[in-house]
Amino acid sequence: MDKITNVRKTGLYFGSFNPIHNGHLILAEHIVENSDLNQIWFVVSPQNPLKNQTTLLDNRSRFSLVQTAIEKNDKFFACDIEFHLPVPSYTINTLVYLAEKFPQRQFVLLIGEDNLVTFDKWKNYNVILEYYQLYVYPRKEIKENKESTENMNIHLSLNFLKNHPNVKMITAPQIEISSSFIRQNIIEGKSIRYLVPENVRDEIEKYGYYK
Repeated sequence: MDKITNVRKTGLYFGSFNPIHNGHLILAEHIVENSDLNQIWFVVSPQNPLKNQTTLLDNRSRFSLVQTAIEKNDKFFACDIEFHLPVPSYTINTLVYLAEKFPQRQFVLLIGEDNLVTFDKWKNYNVILEYYQLYVYPRKEIKENKESTENMNIHLSLNFLKNHPNVKMITAPQIEISSSFIRQNIIEGKSIRYLVPENVRDEIEKYGYYK
């Protein structure tokens, strides 16, 4: 735990990281270097036993890949806290648990703009908005189209959330790399060089992940 001492403002980057790739790392590096965050925690989401997730690598293997990817960056930390909480995991429960366990920290939720569209469907989203800051990075999937009623509602919802005092829209590079593309390359025997860190590629190949 020596990596996380004397650090106060901490961004929480949730994801399945199946597997973690350079897009995740470039985004996190940009945010931590261009914001008031001291550190970013990669919170690895657990498998949901109620869902058939045949393409999802087991929890510990994905967590190990995250640890491998960030091992030389003191501003990054791999967090497996959701492995120890009830499933399905809800962000509000994780936030409350971490706030109680690390009272010296101010936790900030990092989410993509695509997640902001459905944020009002999250469990106790209003509590999250009241007590925690959200740093929202851009996603190319968001296209505001005002022609249909559905898209108009999305547009209005986005405007409301973007103007909330605890929501901060940030700039960040949009890297078009996906974990599903990497998994498909592995299945087809294609190279994943430069898509993931070299030590992550070595670990994936060593254990035959995703084949």
